[in-house]
Amino acid sequence: MKSTIHSWYELSIKESITLNQQIMKSLLTVALVGALSFSAFAANASEDLKELSTVNSNYKKVNVTLKEGVGSAKISILTLDGRNLNSKRVYVKDENVMVPYDLESLPVGEYQVRIETNNEEVVYTVETKEKPISSSDLPLMAYGKALNENTVRLAVVGLLEPGVNVKVYSADSGKVIYEEQIDQPEGFIKNFSFTGFNSDDVFMEVKDVKGRVKTLYF
Repeated sequence: MKSTIHSWYELSIKESITLNQQIMKSLLTVALVGALSFSAFAANASEDLKELSTVNSNYKKVNVTLKEGVGSAKISILTLDGRNLNSKRVYVKDENVMVPYDLESLPVGEYQVRIETNNEEVVYTVETKEKPISSSDLPLMAYGKALNENTVRLAVVGLLEPGVNVKVYSADSGKVIYEEQIDQPEGFIKNFSFTGFNSDDVFMEVKDVKGRVKTLYF
């Protein structure tokens, strides 16, 4: 009889352990499914916000566009290490909204643009660059030198197109005393001599076809 009770007690313990193990497995399964479901929901939410937003950069200008239906959103500009440089809230209802940013005062490099709503968040990475200087924005490279009392030398280099207008003015009256159009490609050197004027009595205005102007004194 004691042996029978002992066997029944051991069987009950084994069944209890097995039941507990099954319960733990079930709880872990539920937790895992829940975690996967939440992750999928978060991923879908981020994908939804990404579908409704675009970020474009042009040198040091950054444009953030939010499409209609986003609702209330917070836009933040951050460094790569997460330091917040600027934040603002916008509300998007029936039409797209573009929010421009000028990063001219910041060093060139990579920055993050974070967009947040109540349920979603998406982060973009943009790279800023210096805008190259156009050759037409460079100053006209014209140089003058007095050779003697009545002769000056003009040197012009780096022309984008041939065609330079040269005007020589009287320093006293401010009137044009000589004018010439020089159509030499790339550059030229030319001496100008004057009768009745000393070199320091004149100044010269040089203008190319791009509209760049330089005034030379001797």
